[in-house]
Amino acid sequence: MKIYKTTIPEIKLKKLKTNFNKAKVSSSISASKYARQFYHDDLTIYESFFMILLNNANNTIGYVKISQGGITGTLVDTRIIAKYVIDSLATAVILVHNHPSGTLKPSRADKGITDKIKRTLNIFDCKVLDHIILTETGYYSFADNLII
Repeated sequence: MKIYKTTIPEIKLKKLKTNFNKAKVSSSISASKYARQFYHDDLTIYESFFMILLNNANNTIGYVKISQGGITGTLVDTRIIAKYVIDSLATAVILVHNHPSGTLKPSRADKGITDKIKRTLNIFDCKVLDHIILTETGYYSFADNLII
């Protein structure tokens, strides 16, 4: 075995306290209401991608901001999503992102990344229950529209 002079870090899962209460997510309405807590004035400024982490009873166990982009998009890395699912021991997730333009229609890229995330998390026996698109005035649910 070759030993290098540089050291490596110890990697730990760190949970930070928030003001968000634990909740049971039972519908797209409850998911969209819960997710609105993550957004403030930035809902109409730039696109951000979040993930709500759930246990087997669909109770929230945490949330995570995956990325923040520009006016028309944000990059989503499935490896980062998988890391948070594994670290939190989530059995299900709800994906959430916003459209600053106010358009509630999912783009081809939105559908593509949702499918890629579903395939990735399936390896870890974690379900993607929904993907919510938020705008200032409403929301769109992939599950309600039978896309997921």
